[in-house]
Amino acid sequence: MELDFEWDPAKALLNAKNHGIAFEQAASVLLDPLALTVFDQEHSVAEERWFTIGQNSSGMLMVVVHTFETLTATRVRVRLISARKPTTNERRTYEAEPR
Repeated sequence: MELDFEWDPAKALLNAKNHGIAFEQAASVLLDPLALTVFDQEHSVAEERWFTIGQNSSGMLMVVVHTFETLTATRVRVRLISARKPTTNERRTYEAEPR
């Protein structure tokens, strides 16, 4: 499956300022084979949003909020909405998940 990443440049700058995480770093979380992704029911009113916790390509654990849009049978567009460090409970959930 090929992933095409996109994001709003202004939102990316704000995220980096508020959370210290660049969307370029956050995108690699979706490539973590051990990442946990769940549907974000609470924030999926206008569109389906997903919540993924995983390690980026540098090994940093982070939480990424994003959407998925299927483009073809082998290609998906992922739009990043936000990225941040995990809470203590989120970290425990990731670490406790059987692999």
